[in-house]
Amino acid sequence: MSDAAARIQGLIDASPVFLFMKGTPTFPQCGFSATVVSILDHLGVTYDSANILEDAELRQGVKDFSNWPTIPQLYVQGEFIGGCDITKEMFQSGELKQLLEEKGVLQAA
Repeated sequence: MSDAAARIQGLIDASPVFLFMKGTPTFPQCGFSATVVSILDHLGVTYDSANILEDAELRQGVKDFSNWPTIPQLYVQGEFIGGCDITKEMFQSGELKQLLEEKGVLQAA
């Protein structure tokens, strides 16, 4: 495992919900990242994030790690969920809330 991959795995392992994004949750720097942040915030999920714009190794490393070409990338309990489109579709269908409840990171309402 490369240094970047080990670092990425460590970030994912350290948080039940982790978002690799452009910018920060308080200042997203792309619309796709902003969409995922707004979904997570709407659901009341506690999550950590990494700004891939601040670190070129992380920016490419996360794409290689997940074999997914775009950012943002959402992980729940170590499982890669997807990018903006998948997260948005899962939110709209109710699947995301259900998944978060099943994984124990969101209290059932």
